[in-house]
Amino acid sequence: MHYITLPIHFAPLQGYTDAIYRHAHAFSLGGIDHYYTPFVRIEKGEFRNKDLKDIIPENNKISSPVPQLIAAEPEEMKRIVTLFIENGYREIDINLGCPFPLIVKKKKGSGLLPYPEQVKELLCTVQQFPDIRFSVKMRLGLHSAEESINLLPILNDIPLKHITLHPRLGIQQYKGEVDLKGFGLFYEQCNHPLIYNGDIKCIEDIQRIQQHYPKLSGVMIGRGLLTNPALALEYKEGKQLTVEEFKEKMNRMHQYVYEHYRNRIEGGDAQLLNKMKTFWEYPYPELDRKVKKKIQKCTRLTDYEEIVGSTL
Repeated sequence: MHYITLPIHFAPLQGYTDAIYRHAHAFSLGGIDHYYTPFVRIEKGEFRNKDLKDIIPENNKISSPVPQLIAAEPEEMKRIVTLFIENGYREIDINLGCPFPLIVKKKKGSGLLPYPEQVKELLCTVQQFPDIRFSVKMRLGLHSAEESINLLPILNDIPLKHITLHPRLGIQQYKGEVDLKGFGLFYEQCNHPLIYNGDIKCIEDIQRIQQHYPKLSGVMIGRGLLTNPALALEYKEGKQLTVEEFKEKMNRMHQYVYEHYRNRIEGGDAQLLNKMKTFWEYPYPELDRKVKKKIQKCTRLTDYEEIVGSTL
């Protein structure tokens, strides 16, 4: 069966897909149509410095970066949108999907989904920025898939570029099965272009989703791309990289990340080493588990460099 190639969106993952990682991926592998920043939020009335650094234009020279925000109240959202506009962005994503308990308790992310009136009040804010294209990333609900269906009349009435739907509940976090039946119900009634997100691990997974939902406007991948950074490229090219090609690109990507963190991190070798261990938390398919354990147990940069050098 011949498949039309869908746009691939790289999902934002807090602690993983920062500006350096996004640039390294685009420089070494690519295949991505849009890279999303981890969400920007306001804490104790202020922006976090790391969020500000992550979205500034000089740190986002890749094609089509999309900043994401998370908020509970319209005024909060307006402040973040204004920040994005001041940094030159004209496309913004709104997070209604984050499942982490500390976020959910504040009625942010998926914690807002059971409250249609508050969702409406928040999303109506987009009408104050007619020159900006907004999208929404969401879950089926916090407690029940009915929550997303109940929100459809509101969502369908708001001018949105697209909606990205992850067919899990907030209370599931990243556990359990995705609810494709729930996704299908939303898919049939959604008037906006819809992007699928959730448990995409290989080319066949993307094709299976395409076959089930032929009107999809794209696929968003997060952990699947951390595990196999070549996945989008392989999908676009219609074939898997050879082991040698994959290692060459991974080596290039690793070198980019390593050099840029080394130049930016001021906390010494220990902090750099901890940051690089994060890079290997989602091991790519060919990585031996013993090698991963060795990396995580490293206490010296020289040992780390030796292990990685023999791996790549």
